[in-house]
Amino acid sequence: MFNHLNIGLLGGGQLGRMLIQAAVDLDLNIAVLDPDKEAPCSSLVKEFIVGSLTDYDSVYQFGKGRDLITIEIENVNIQALKQLEKEGVKVFPQPDQIELIQDKRVQKQFYKERSIPTADFVLINSKSELIQHSGFLPAFQKLGKSGYDGRGVQRLTVASDFEKGFEGESLLEKLVDYQKELSVIVARNTVGEIKAFPVVELVFHPVHNLVEYLFSPAELRPEIQKAATDLALRVINELELTGVLAVEMFLTHQGEVLVNEIAPRPHNSGHQTIEANFTSQYEQHWRAILGMPLGSTTQLMPAAMVNLLGEEGFNGPSHYDGIEEVMALEGVYPHLYGKKITKPFRKMGHITVLDKNLESLKSKVKTVKERVKVIAKQPKKISI
Repeated sequence: MFNHLNIGLLGGGQLGRMLIQAAVDLDLNIAVLDPDKEAPCSSLVKEFIVGSLTDYDSVYQFGKGRDLITIEIENVNIQALKQLEKEGVKVFPQPDQIELIQDKRVQKQFYKERSIPTADFVLINSKSELIQHSGFLPAFQKLGKSGYDGRGVQRLTVASDFEKGFEGESLLEKLVDYQKELSVIVARNTVGEIKAFPVVELVFHPVHNLVEYLFSPAELRPEIQKAATDLALRVINELELTGVLAVEMFLTHQGEVLVNEIAPRPHNSGHQTIEANFTSQYEQHWRAILGMPLGSTTQLMPAAMVNLLGEEGFNGPSHYDGIEEVMALEGVYPHLYGKKITKPFRKMGHITVLDKNLESLKSKVKTVKERVKVIAKQPKKISI
């Protein structure tokens, strides 16, 4: 049906890897552009091109003549995508939406203009301006561009913290007194059909601002679940975005749901949908951008997802210690990303856990977290 299409994917990381795995089931032909010749997608496609995602010529030449371009990372050259769109190449999510989301400053102003609930913020043009906003503390400083996976984000508690402030354009976001961090994956196809996956609860690493694990569905009152879902659907409709969108949120102690950040692509908070839902977020993305009917997002049973992060103090050839032990447990599904080198806190894989019993699910998550470690494999000693 769609196997005749020439589809290009910008980015060859783990999200691209899982997009390709879903594309195989739909018999889609995918080409990939990524700067790393050993990226997780490099061995999965016939056409893997090494090149910069932020360079105009690299992106334009990769996309020229293709039927459709999509992304697995938003740090891409927007001007090249806009030119390709003018020349008749379909680009989803649309370049204007990616451009808006690339800059956290523009993203926050979008929420404010449309009365979408979010934390209070002020825009900062340079580090020297921070001192003018000592009364706004405590807050998080976020770089407008180039921040991801906890990078480009830092907490500023007192005025003396301004010494470590980021240079360049950023924003100060008022610290939110929240009880839970949530995420909702939503999708919108080319004819405007929209669907949402169940709300998930995220647990972040206390220092490195990375998701350690999540539970799906989140343990919430029905009215809070509805509020979070409705808010995510509202955001994707306001954007008129085609594809999958992750909407990260705060649930305050007062029961208010606030949008934190959004990502115009499959997301870490939707990995568990591969096993836990009728349709995965990866298949849903292809359905959306190809104009297919969206699949059912109904969840089959409670699930958790544990990120496998490189252990602190280890750099070198990756080794997954304890993986066989947890695979002996019922309902445990490992996904290893094929990254040959581990580094501290690098995303190396994830494990999905399914269980009908919530307490048993939490127990298995604890076991996975304690037993599986991503370390650097030591070279074998050669006896003489």
